[in-house]
Amino acid sequence: MLGSLGTASVELNDLFASGSLAWLFSPSISLPIFDGGRRKNNLSLAETRRDLAVTQYEKTVQLAFRDVSDALSARVWLRQQVAIARTALTTQAERARLSQLRFNNGAAAFLDVLDAQRDLLDAEQQLVQTRRELLSSQVSLYAALGGGALDFDSPPAADKFKPTAATSAP
Repeated sequence: MLGSLGTASVELNDLFASGSLAWLFSPSISLPIFDGGRRKNNLSLAETRRDLAVTQYEKTVQLAFRDVSDALSARVWLRQQVAIARTALTTQAERARLSQLRFNNGAAAFLDVLDAQRDLLDAEQQLVQTRRELLSSQVSLYAALGGGALDFDSPPAADKFKPTAATSAP
């Protein structure tokens, strides 16, 4: 908007006389008539970016659900495997015990005892390995559910320990 206020007169000596007050008010609007489609293209770009962000978010959510589902199914499967490995270990321990009894009574060779003990050791190692995988899957499940996220409000663990004169002495 534009406005002006002043005095007007045909002759210089009547310039400041009463009734020579003049004012002008002229509103104006300035809009681009032709912008080459820039506003329309900017709107299209903003909508495309929004759609891309929504798609990326949906992909992230689906990936998180898949990670949790995979961790849960691995946990169930590995628990079953641990139960099977424990049964196998019990069976091999009984076999080793019976082989030792047969050897002690002279009914079997010591090679049978060694084979049974080797199989018992293999069963023990298999149980340990399966339990390790189960514990690892539980950590994966914890991480997939959002556990272990960094807390940026608290200082790192290394910064919590400040050496004192007693601990820094040689």
